[in-house]
Amino acid sequence: MMTWLMHHRRAILTTLAQMALSPVASLFTLFAIGVALSLPAGMYVLLDNATQIAGTLPAQNEMTVFMRDDASPDDVTKLKQQIKAMPDLADSRFVPRQTALQQLSAQMGMSELAAELPKNPLPDAWIVTPAATDANTVARLIKQLEQLPAVALVQADHKWAQRLDALLALGRELINILAIILGIALIAITGNTIRLQIITRHAEIEVSRLIGATDRFIRRPFLYFGAIQGLVGGAIAWGIVTLGIVLLSPQIDTLNKLYATQIQLHALGLTDSLILFAFASLLGWLGAYISVGRTLSRIENTH
Repeated sequence: MMTWLMHHRRAILTTLAQMALSPVASLFTLFAIGVALSLPAGMYVLLDNATQIAGTLPAQNEMTVFMRDDASPDDVTKLKQQIKAMPDLADSRFVPRQTALQQLSAQMGMSELAAELPKNPLPDAWIVTPAATDANTVARLIKQLEQLPAVALVQADHKWAQRLDALLALGRELINILAIILGIALIAITGNTIRLQIITRHAEIEVSRLIGATDRFIRRPFLYFGAIQGLVGGAIAWGIVTLGIVLLSPQIDTLNKLYATQIQLHALGLTDSLILFAFASLLGWLGAYISVGRTLSRIENTH
């Protein structure tokens, strides 16, 4: 056990020594890896924040039933009874035109302008929630509501939410594709770095094989090099994403003040950060493994 630990300790020290021998080249490689990983990581953070913001928006499956301008109180009562009798509706609430005007003017900051209007331009409305959100049920409800007397318009508020969900799903697919492409690029960067190291240490590898060193022993320091290189690159990517969130926060605060919102950007959490570090380290290890394996096979075929 002690021998095994000593071998791994020596491999790690050898790796760090190799990085220290060419600090400028190592830094450029690490930053290249960090920038490559920061792109999908940054997109993931933005998408995660967008998903959280979307989750704080009003209910996605509500529909608004606008009444005619000439609707009387009796029409409101009759429509209430008809809406309550619909089995496909889970909930409903009445919004008088005066309440709607007050809410709109408060949200837009135009209370004084609304008070000077000669007539309330908004109609009475009902906010209804379907019991099911599938497209067929919603379409059937819209048709039934539009046929009711005193109803002028039915607006399905769920459509914008469906579009938002589709855009978020598209964003997730783009992140997956970008992560795969840049992951392959990271493997190639690590493999090329390892290949250059093998070339410079070719004589050392030859001597090691002549004295009976196994492929596992020869491969070990290079695998540590790739894993450590990927891990540090992942840490740089985490720093870039976190710095981006910090730089954007003042602008978000300004928007919150202007639009009376409470949007907050969240950086990578602990679990996501650990996944980023593990993913980067694994890609670096994989690139080193492929490069060393091909080189060792080539050396063996030459003998």
